[in-house]
Amino acid sequence: MPDLRRLTTPQLVRDVIAAELDAAREADDPWPHLERAHIASQPWAWPHTRVHAAMFATAIRQRDRREAVGQVVRIVVAGPGSLAGRYPSGNTGRSDVPLTQVAPVPDDLRALLDQTT
Repeated sequence: MPDLRRLTTPQLVRDVIAAELDAAREADDPWPHLERAHIASQPWAWPHTRVHAAMFATAIRQRDRREAVGQVVRIVVAGPGSLAGRYPSGNTGRSDVPLTQVAPVPDDLRALLDQTT
């Protein structure tokens, strides 16, 4: 059964995700910001999917076919994975990282997630 708490994203998390997405739009290299937004968004279905959509849009702008195709797959599985609580913590969300690979969470994001999940 889906964890309904994962339908409502805490404001603090929404703010962090929005700041990272804004920074990604302004950066010469948007990917580090998108990856941080991804890690912060993983526990919540809609933001998680939205971050993958932003990654897809970036891949299209950069004409990176491999990344774009990888993001399509991730857009499909992100929401259900978050709702089910089945997501690989710390995974950057990029297509060169296996879908199920767990990775270390940066300390500031770990503190945020510990506080809000």
